[in-house]
Amino acid sequence: MVTVHREAGLRFVIFTDDHEPAHVHVLGDGHAKINLSGADGLPELATNDRLKSGDLRKAMRVVREQQAMLLKFWSEHHD
Repeated sequence: MVTVHREAGLRFVIFTDDHEPAHVHVLGDGHAKINLSGADGLPELATNDRLKSGDLRKAMRVVREQQAMLLKFWSEHHD
């Protein structure tokens, strides 16, 4: 597990031995998993386990803003 970004009180991690599709885990008071590129090319929520709705909105915003960096990190560690 590698923390790739911290923002808005949230930690964004990628497991280097994780499975497709490319995704990031967001840790705060709960946990969410966000796929980095959905059917329309934008990030999409995969699962949410007790992450508050405000934190989830922040997480989705951050992943949209950092999508290129997160996808680059994923591809560098999952080829």
